[in-house]
Amino acid sequence: MHIRKYDFDYSRRVLMEKVALGLGGGVLAPAWSTFAKDGEINKAYPDELRSIEAQTKGKVKPGDIIDTKNVEAVKHLIDPIMYQQISKMGRRLKMRDKVTTNIEDMFPYAYLQSTLKNWGKASFDETGNVVETATKGPWIGGSAFPECKTGQECMANLTLSWGRHDMSQYAVRSNDTNPDGSQAYTYDLYWTELNTTSRTEGEPVWGGYKDRLRFQSVFFTAPQEQAGASFLVPWYYDQRKFPDIYGYLPQFRRIRQFPANQRFEPIVPGINFFLSDAWAAGDPLLTWGNTKIISRGPRLVALGGNFRGKSHPNWENHSFHGGGKGKTFIEFTVELAPECICVESEPTGYPRAPVGKKHVWVDARNHMIVQYVTYDRRGELWKQVDPSFGPQVEGDFVNKDRHGKPHWSWTQVHFHDIQANRMSAFHHVKQISGGYMSRYEAPAAEGGEKGIYDKFLTQAAIARLGAV
Repeated sequence: MHIRKYDFDYSRRVLMEKVALGLGGGVLAPAWSTFAKDGEINKAYPDELRSIEAQTKGKVKPGDIIDTKNVEAVKHLIDPIMYQQISKMGRRLKMRDKVTTNIEDMFPYAYLQSTLKNWGKASFDETGNVVETATKGPWIGGSAFPECKTGQECMANLTLSWGRHDMSQYAVRSNDTNPDGSQAYTYDLYWTELNTTSRTEGEPVWGGYKDRLRFQSVFFTAPQEQAGASFLVPWYYDQRKFPDIYGYLPQFRRIRQFPANQRFEPIVPGINFFLSDAWAAGDPLLTWGNTKIISRGPRLVALGGNFRGKSHPNWENHSFHGGGKGKTFIEFTVELAPECICVESEPTGYPRAPVGKKHVWVDARNHMIVQYVTYDRRGELWKQVDPSFGPQVEGDFVNKDRHGKPHWSWTQVHFHDIQANRMSAFHHVKQISGGYMSRYEAPAAEGGEKGIYDKFLTQAAIARLGAV
């Protein structure tokens, strides 16, 4: 008789114990020590956490489609809204033929190098903000807490660097559907992030803005009735402070300042994206509270295989399906992540917030959101944020960064209001109307990051963009 050293429940028991004791990731070995030494994940996790066949007792295999016929086998690996989408609304997932094991495929290159270089240098100060321990100054780049042991550490990693680049500009096409599955809107929007601290390359503090974390803006180029709508959100480094929200509305031809609670409302009609939703960390870290890890375990994640740089000239994924008209969901390619951390948090800084709590699942290997759901004030499921990430590689097509490595970013995101059954499916595309293109490095020919700031990240900039 063959006796297995690690039975099916061994990993579950170990991970539950780590939650109870506040320990870091990994089962067979400490996760991040193993990753840093070997460059891959296998030695930190037993086979049963790396095999979809083991997790589903052979009911799902690599290459399979997950749909109504086999969704019960993966119910423990997906969020509760995704379960409803698959079991009741015709959504499907495709299991990837291979599993990502190389840690370099889970990060932008410069961000990973900063994480490795600065590992162990972060702490929380007396105010609850993240600082470099030695200097008590702003964080110096990469994930501050690679070996996440608390919910606050997990959320700090998400908050300090959303897109994991010092500067990011995303060309986004949003497919927005009505409750019956019919098309409501198709929006084109351009999202800009510029970190002034928590940077991975170049100046440790950009532009002298030591008291800031980032400048962020978004403006719409289509459809015509919303073209020019622009929003600017400068973030303080002090995570106790609410960011200002400035909006330029073309119909009024002026800039208006919005209240902090506007973070929990659609930014334009018919779209399900709220500012609070960004990266599951769209609000300052310390304006949410009662933050804690409630579970650790394997999860289906859309980590690789979703970029369309070769098969579509504008990087779009047109595998729409499900819902009332067969156009609601994008087919994600998913794989099994051996350990994801579920963090629960409440909006303690927003007395009138419609959200009661959120659950954020973070991949223990790269500290990035993999699934996110919110509950309303009654405790009922409300919204899902469901992203896909990965290196910008498809077949022999590679979109390379300045280091010759593949760019790494998000590819698609679902924003689903399950109560109203409204969906916004975001595509990270190459270019939107107006000629604005996705990029993650500031071109020297356009004045570098100072040029990006002047053109996209001031009140005068959003008014000028809105007036075009």
